Amino acid sequence: MQASVLTEVLLPLALAFVMFGMGLTLTTADFTRLLKSPRSVTAGFIGQIIFLPCLAFTLCILFTLPPHIAVGVMILAACPGGTTSNLISHIARANLALSVSLTAISTVACVFTTPLIIQFAISYFVKENAPAFSIIQTVIGLVGISIVPVIIGMTIRRFKPLFAERTEHFFRQFSMYFMLLMIAGVLISERQNLATSFNDAFLVCVLLNLLSVSLGLVLARFSKLVFKDALTLAIEIGVQNAALAMLICISFLKAPDFAIAPGVYGIAMYIGPALLAIWAKRRTSRASTT
Repeated sequence: MQASVLTEVLLPLALAFVMFGMGLTLTTADFTRLLKSPRSVTAGFIGQIIFLPCLAFTLCILFTLPPHIAVGVMILAACPGGTTSNLISHIARANLALSVSLTAISTVACVFTTPLIIQFAISYFVKENAPAFSIIQTVIGLVGISIVPVIIGMTIRRFKPLFAERTEHFFRQFSMYFMLLMIAGVLISERQNLATSFNDAFLVCVLLNLLSVSLGLVLARFSKLVFKDALTLAIEIGVQNAALAMLICISFLKAPDFAIAPGVYGIAMYIGPALLAIWAKRRTSRASTT
């Protein structure tokens, strides 16, 4: 997947379109909810921004991953949740308002934290032929494909709420199909590298997902949150914006082999939330019969 109109223009535009759709679902209240429920938002934010990258780094070290897989895992862990986590929270009957707030806040924060984590991962894991990387250019790129479209979407929602409500379903579908297409494209184009590193990538991605979901539950327990908020934190920390991670690898770093791990995680990340939803449903059923 060499540099082309697809990687330089179409993929960034498509992701910006997804982020615009997310902006249509947001209001200023989603950012100010920190003042109303500081424990839940703070716990989720710390889990997403600090603990998750530390967990990913630990797994990379323990499994002695190939450099391109390790960097991909770190980039994935440095990305926010995205609209997928909001959709899963809705399906699982978690606290959707909290999920949206955490996604909004982490999206802004990751514009500045993600480049730092990328730089660390490349300098630590890639000893030779490291891709060119600029923190400033990456920050500018992330602002352009995430923050600006979100602000435009929020502005339209503020003045055209009916339009935002009517198009929300379309943008959710577009987001899902876009991520699936990116996963398919990366796995096909990198099939040779995938064949030699799939076992490592899949095992680490599944473990990262299960452990990050567990991390959310532990943080919620430590913060003494209600079960609905605990469910939300587990989903928000366990479900990452794999499409953004793949875009960073392909378009920003010009290293599509780095995108293998995010592509695999884009499939594996539903395992933890699915088990969590089953457990939550059984827990609710038991509570209703007692």
